[in-house]
Amino acid sequence: MAFNNNPDSWRYEVASSPVSMPRVEINQIMKMVYMWMTLGLLVTAAVAWYFASSDSLLELRLSPAAGIISFVVLIGLAIAMGAGLNRFSPTVVGMMFFAFSAVMGFSLSLTLFAFLSPTIVNDFGQTVENPMYDPTALYAAFGTAAALFGSMTVVGFTTKADLTKMGTYLMIGVWGLFIAIILNMFLGSGTLGLLISIGGVIIFTGLTAYDTQKIKEMSMMPELQSDGNMAMKFSIYGALTLYLDFINLFLFLLQLIAASRD
Repeated sequence: MAFNNNPDSWRYEVASSPVSMPRVEINQIMKMVYMWMTLGLLVTAAVAWYFASSDSLLELRLSPAAGIISFVVLIGLAIAMGAGLNRFSPTVVGMMFFAFSAVMGFSLSLTLFAFLSPTIVNDFGQTVENPMYDPTALYAAFGTAAALFGSMTVVGFTTKADLTKMGTYLMIGVWGLFIAIILNMFLGSGTLGLLISIGGVIIFTGLTAYDTQKIKEMSMMPELQSDGNMAMKFSIYGALTLYLDFINLFLFLLQLIAASRD
């Protein structure tokens, strides 16, 4: 069995299939998606905290090479999970998801340290006050992200409206965000940075609803009803999609809240 990544094809396969999937089965798959997503977030939080709380490990994260390598590994794991979904076993896909979550935690450890550590060591080896120290901003961003994600995933699961067109515009917005972020690396514009943060919050809030609906519709495919292994792998890959929506929503909210308090 091969997954078709075209949303229109998913709808066609579901609508044209003579086999209907009981609602309880859809709910069961969605429960697995949220379970895997939650486990991934816990792994990310644990790894980020572990590296942020150790000076020697944090120095490893500060290395430019470490940042580049972790980014490449994240991209590679995400591509491998999608491309190998039909070939890999559920165990392998699960291990790749946890590896992705752990590397993401490593990448986010510097952010965690920046907002939770009251002091830092400067280039002269002196312990000085950390100007970015603001645990309230971190907690506010997480709480707001959780509330937005929770409400929008409910909307995506329950709405009767077709969100496909909205998803197309949102993906265009993601590419626009990427270009703007690259551009602002050279410009260093605070105004553009603020607009990027606002745009990121809007886009990933919308993507949460769109991706939830997409996952729900794919969970109705007869192939998933008859193949427990594929259902498990699908739930893990669906969890990765929503996991990334939440992480990006959290990071853009954190930037927005931190900027508003400067």
